[in-house]
Amino acid sequence: MPRAFTIAAGTAAVAALAAISGAQAQSRVEVGVLTCTASGSTGFIVGSTRHIRCRFNRQGRDEFYSGTIDKFGIDIGTTQKAQISWAVLAPTANLPRRSLVGSYGGVSAEATIGVGVGANALIGGSDKSIVLQPLSVQAQQGLNIAAGVSSLQLRAVR
Repeated sequence: MPRAFTIAAGTAAVAALAAISGAQAQSRVEVGVLTCTASGSTGFIVGSTRHIRCRFNRQGRDEFYSGTIDKFGIDIGTTQKAQISWAVLAPTANLPRRSLVGSYGGVSAEATIGVGVGANALIGGSDKSIVLQPLSVQAQQGLNIAAGVSSLQLRAVR
């Protein structure tokens, strides 16, 4: 794939995800930032799974989570470890501890040739009231193109 295609695909994906997550986040407040390190993955044409370790930073208190991101749709290629950051939006700033535990769903897109970008806009968690809005695009290395539906499972780490 030409570099211009990669940049155009990444830019279009990020714009689409920002529009979707912006519409979902209208009546919510930002309560912190969830930063995750995702393992490398190999896309199997119709999907992939990545294991993640995350830190949720809010008001000086860190919480730690682990989980998986599953993608369903076009996913072809291989990527190395990636960093992903989301702004965590909730109906109130007074979330109880471990409020991010649960299942999330949404859309994702990524394009990588050497160094690439991706984004995942997700909603779920406590009573499906938490939005994970891409704060910065996912940075990764490899050779991959993917677009489709993503699911995220988060578990608290003690």
